[in-house]
Amino acid sequence: MPSMAIVSRLRRGDLFFSRLRRQLAAAVAACPFTSSAAHDAGTGVSGPHLPVLIVGAGPVGLVLSMLLTKFGIKCAVLEKSLSFSRHPQAHFINNRSMEIFRKLDGLAEEIESSQPPVDLWRKFIYCTSLSGSILGSVDHMQPEDFEKVNSPVCVAHLSQYKLVNLLLKKLEKLGMHVYRHDPSDDWEPDSPLEKRILMGHECTSIQPTNEGVIVTARVHNGTTLEERRLHCSILIASDGARSTIRRLVGVEMKGERGLQELISVHFMSMDLGNFLLKNRPGMLFFVFNQDAIGVLVAHHLEQGEFVLQIPYYPPQQNYQDFSPQACEKIISKLVGWALQDVQVLDIKPWVMHAEVAEKYLTCNNRVILVGDAAHRFPPAGGFGMNTGIQDVHNIAWKIFYFLKEVASSSVLQTYESERRPIAISNTNLSVENFKAAMSVPSALGLDPTVANSVHRAINTGLGSIIPKNMQKAVLEGIFSVGRAQLSDYVLNEKNPVGVMRLEKLKRIFAEGKSLQLQFPAHDLGFCYKEGALVADTSENTQYCNRAGSGRVSREYIPTGRPGSRLPHMHVKPFTAASTEETLSTLDLVSGDKPEFLLIIAPLKASYHIARVILTKAEELRVLLKVCIVWPHCSCQSRSTGSRAELEPWKNYIDVEECKKDRSWWDMCCLTNKGVLLVRPDEHIAWRTESDRVADAVSEAEKVLSRVLGL
Repeated sequence: MPSMAIVSRLRRGDLFFSRLRRQLAAAVAACPFTSSAAHDAGTGVSGPHLPVLIVGAGPVGLVLSMLLTKFGIKCAVLEKSLSFSRHPQAHFINNRSMEIFRKLDGLAEEIESSQPPVDLWRKFIYCTSLSGSILGSVDHMQPEDFEKVNSPVCVAHLSQYKLVNLLLKKLEKLGMHVYRHDPSDDWEPDSPLEKRILMGHECTSIQPTNEGVIVTARVHNGTTLEERRLHCSILIASDGARSTIRRLVGVEMKGERGLQELISVHFMSMDLGNFLLKNRPGMLFFVFNQDAIGVLVAHHLEQGEFVLQIPYYPPQQNYQDFSPQACEKIISKLVGWALQDVQVLDIKPWVMHAEVAEKYLTCNNRVILVGDAAHRFPPAGGFGMNTGIQDVHNIAWKIFYFLKEVASSSVLQTYESERRPIAISNTNLSVENFKAAMSVPSALGLDPTVANSVHRAINTGLGSIIPKNMQKAVLEGIFSVGRAQLSDYVLNEKNPVGVMRLEKLKRIFAEGKSLQLQFPAHDLGFCYKEGALVADTSENTQYCNRAGSGRVSREYIPTGRPGSRLPHMHVKPFTAASTEETLSTLDLVSGDKPEFLLIIAPLKASYHIARVILTKAEELRVLLKVCIVWPHCSCQSRSTGSRAELEPWKNYIDVEECKKDRSWWDMCCLTNKGVLLVRPDEHIAWRTESDRVADAVSEAEKVLSRVLGL
């Protein structure tokens, strides 16, 4: 049996050859005489090799391309459409997404200045018509939202196409440009593709290789078609709810399908915008009357931009039934008078699903699903786009360390183990919220489940043998009888039935059981249970166990539990020129590079751990910064900060707590001996207390190896 000394030498030898292999690979990749197409030998692809190819140029794909570009990872985006849609689609941006946008070159500030004033969209309004009786209203903004207690930024309301425009401008400043194929241009197969958003490129097939994926794309230019083959190390599917990539790799969706079918009508009307501005400003208007039922989304009252969602029951009702003229009549019925300036811009049918992909990675971890390609939610609560943005925030830094050969491919697998449970949780919550939305018409005598049951009976029961025109007449007759429940004769204070229903409605609003907009416990408090982190199994009572206790609550409770988002707290850098200059703790994590953050207190044992982890990170080529959190009013007495303790390292920052009545370590459920390792996506990877670390060297190696999948 070999001695421990020999084993130690063998281990050092393995590390030496492992580093040597990485250095040789890096040297070959950097060699100016090595063609990038050489990676594709034997694949039949003559074009250049791309580290990352993103399919789908919606907000999720564009945010990922921006993150990767800032990290120095070459990428390109394929988009099958020839132009960007102007249908407003998603519009609510939650706290966590806005925090991510703060790191994207001031995107959050531009969203805040581009959105309508908060007082014009903070309410949901329920009424018999947009000019008729108000049945109730719900204000979704709380004082703590404006005081920025839990987050350095507020939620926002901005149409998806406007967000896309802002992202394109940011990407252009980073050198990434939209490219529309012109058949008169001679396309060179070896021309560089990185930093391009290639419009009119529809993915038709994919072929996994040992080094990645070969993608075949059909190029549309409006008149002709041609085919291109591209080779990439990683293929990202951000191509939406009907994802082509997901279909090509055979990944199934699991959950509830066809919860509701709707017609989405995008229209403009300054007359309606001005009326609502003066009388009842809000974001969503739920309208119930004898003639029509619909939900109006006010995307921008001052610009007169709206989207109307109308329930739709095919095949008895045809998409063709909803012509612009027919939609104008429905709008007039919901408004209460005939608007003279309605301009219908777009009409789209869509189906509401609640599904999550059975897996997020396939083809040897080289094809990764993000956004709507990985999950489809009801729009209740606005989880769709926000969950997708947080997906790519999670995967971007992992792609960086994998492609730089710092981390193993198992770090990519942690994307699924972390994000898929969050998607399932958000699916359940959005379905629950959708059912809460249905409680309002149910209270008014319109049970949507009855309507759906009748529709199913006509399609699958004895009703299916009735001629189609009679089916339509029966369905519309039943709906007409149902809407009669909304007449003034029924809904008034002299009718006992009306009084009972209106009282029930008041209780729903008073108890917060109607459709909700904000869910801080989920938006900010979601926590990864396993993945690129060291789970905390300590039973020590000094650790806080409130988060993740299973208690259903909308209240967000900060915690330093591994897997959770780093809590927000204002701190003051020692180098601040003004006493008013502060940072959020979230700002301590870089948005320009995939850098880890180690947070400690100014204690001897904690400095020792910091030095050891800095050494190990340098050895592994991991970017790391140290933050030392000093107690309130320490700045003047500790002017030299941590220089003497951390020399020769320069990558550290000393900050001071801004409030003496609120300790950072107490917020994180630790003592001032606490140590936190924060990932580049602002989630905590590891926590401990310095007096609990017996061997800092082995602990540092264990933690970084676990997080990077080594």
